[in-house]
Amino acid sequence: MAAPNALLVMGVSGSGKSTIGTLLASQDRIPWLCNLHDILQRDVASGQHVILACSALKKVYRDILIQGKDGAPLKCDESGKEEKLAEVKLLVVHLTGSFEVISGRLLKRKGHFMSPELLQSQFDTLEPPSAPENFIQISVDKNLSEIIATIIETLK
Repeated sequence: MAAPNALLVMGVSGSGKSTIGTLLASQDRIPWLCNLHDILQRDVASGQHVILACSALKKVYRDILIQGKDGAPLKCDESGKEEKLAEVKLLVVHLTGSFEVISGRLLKRKGHFMSPELLQSQFDTLEPPSAPENFIQISVDKNLSEIIATIIETLK
């Protein structure tokens, strides 16, 4: 059997699918982040503006999204000649909220499960953006129109 490139964690309700899936995903983020970097770089090179939503809780994950795994600004074309890659200029929009606020929002969701323990592990893992990262921090206590207006104003 060839090595799989996707994984399905299945079982009846309460068997631990979400917990197992989350723990497995936390072990193997690097290839996924590298793929996202490649998509960002491809789209930026073609002149597109890109919006990406993912947790990127650690600085190293955000670095991979910007620079790729090796951080190399060059790649070789078919002839072996090096060519400069498009630079990904990423603005990190860090949506912040207390554990209580976020867990309350999760409890109101339909069809989405995250246990308080898994949410706490995300809070424990979180490395908030800091200089020299290009970021803004916005409280989730603001309403959606305020959040969008803040992001748009920052992009000007």
